[in-house]
Amino acid sequence: MTREEARQILHELTETESLLRHARSIELVMEAYAKKLGEDPDEWAIAGMLHDADYEKHPDRHPEIIVKILREKGEDKIANAIAAHYTKWNRPYNTLLDKALIACDELTGFIIACTHVRPDKINNLAPKSVVKKLKDKRFAAKVEREEVSKGIELFGVDRNEHIRFIIDVLKENKEELRIAP
Repeated sequence: MTREEARQILHELTETESLLRHARSIELVMEAYAKKLGEDPDEWAIAGMLHDADYEKHPDRHPEIIVKILREKGEDKIANAIAAHYTKWNRPYNTLLDKALIACDELTGFIIACTHVRPDKINNLAPKSVVKKLKDKRFAAKVEREEVSKGIELFGVDRNEHIRFIIDVLKENKEELRIAP
């Protein structure tokens, strides 16, 4: 599957600007991690792009619809990662892609939320500020802190380095993602 084919699927299933921007942010972070780890950047980017593609139109069947579409197209590795991108679904995490997606999804969204309450947005955001906000249960209350922790643990990365990596990727793309001052 090409990214253009994946983007077509995304736009068939997703309409809201906020969910499309979330998909793009995870796509960018996953692509950057793939490059860093010597994995397939297109495969990882597509997994990030499509992980919530069916959520808007089929929230009660998420991620069943997108997983089915991907399996029909022979994209089993991406389908498996998307099927497992929430730890409470109790799916196995067999590949680095599976673990990376779970580690990047909630945390990337949380980091973007952190930028919305800062006068300089992402420009001087430090991992310690993100960690401090994670401890405030009222801030971005829908973000499951346990999910963030489990994702980092599964991926086997240092929390602060992981946060720094995501911040750096978002910073490189701040205009496109509209997180620039």
